[in-house]
Order: sequence, then structure tokens, then C-alpha cells
Amino acid sequence: MADFAEKTALLDTATKDIFDWSDDATPLRDAMWDKVMESNSHNTDATSEQAAKWEDMNDSDLKAAAEKLLK
Repeated sequence: MADFAEKTALLDTATKDIFDWSDDATPLRDAMWDKVMESNSHNTDATSEQAAKWEDMNDSDLKAAAEKLLK
């Protein structure tokens, strides 16, 4: 359980605490989810599929993917 919490800690961090270009207090997971939902016509299944990959990424890969998606 602790491993999972450590692995997803970045996803639960406010976007503004990760990126100096953001002033958004939304957790990274929610910000990414919202952006993907907007881009795929609110297809929850497709968004869930993409979001599942985020939990398997290391912090540096996740941060790079998030920056590409959100910036």
C-alpha cells in the first residue's frame, strides 16, 4: 500500500507545486484527466485507459507527459 501511495504522490500534488508556469491548485491527476476528457469528446472509457498509464510512470516521465499535455 505504501508503495502505491509513493508511486502516485506526484499525481495527487497540486499542479502549481510541480510546474513554475502554473498557478492551478488542481491536483495533477485531475488537471490531466480534464484535459484528456476535453480532447476526446468526453469519452470516459478512453480517458480511463490513458489515465491508467499515468500510475505506472515514474515521476520524471509523468512530469514530462503532464507538461506536454497541459502546457
